[in-house]
Amino acid sequence: MKPKEIFAKLKLQNRNNLTEAEAREVLIHYGIPVAKAELVRSFEDALRFGERIGYPLVLKAISPQIIHKTEAGGVILNVRNDKELRLAYHQLLRNVKSKRPDAVLDGILVQQMLSGGYEVIVGGKYDQTFGQVLAFGFGGIFVEVYDDISFRIVPISKNDAEDMIEEVKAVKILKGYRGKKPADIPALVDIIMKTSKMLQENPEIRELDINPVFAMSQGAIATDARIIIE
Repeated sequence: MKPKEIFAKLKLQNRNNLTEAEAREVLIHYGIPVAKAELVRSFEDALRFGERIGYPLVLKAISPQIIHKTEAGGVILNVRNDKELRLAYHQLLRNVKSKRPDAVLDGILVQQMLSGGYEVIVGGKYDQTFGQVLAFGFGGIFVEVYDDISFRIVPISKNDAEDMIEEVKAVKILKGYRGKKPADIPALVDIIMKTSKMLQENPEIRELDINPVFAMSQGAIATDARIIIE
């Protein structure tokens, strides 16, 4: 489904928050690499996915009523084998039923769990004065702690994307630190450019967080995304 079709569906449902599964579709449409994942509606389908791509996995509850999955007990990390998958799948269902009995599940997103590399954030926000503003910085769970973010008004050039990376203090880490391999900077530039295009072509987007993006020594992959439209 194309982004405009997803946004139209949300408006019909009187929603403004995309589920993570819907946000993934938008990222994929713009060619942004995402972690391997599948929206499943049974344990058997989850098991088949795990057997196909291997462990460890992450399980996420997908529901229009659940914006903050962690608070609803809707995320289970580091599922390492078939036995843990069975336990985690049913535990996730119990968590959601207990903490968010009003939630209607679209399914459970079973996702490849990545490790290594550096966690960064690529995002955007609509500003009443400047329009769509793009952001880049050190990400993961510490994004608000580090407060290490650079900004540009959309649309941007490739030079702008490169400068955004250079402006954050963490660029020294991204270029390799204490023997760790440097991040694939061109892959990050590519994601920033594609995110700029997404924001430019979809002015109804009011908030966008792609966090974390795992910046590896070869490539960069988005593992979570949040999109809010007007």
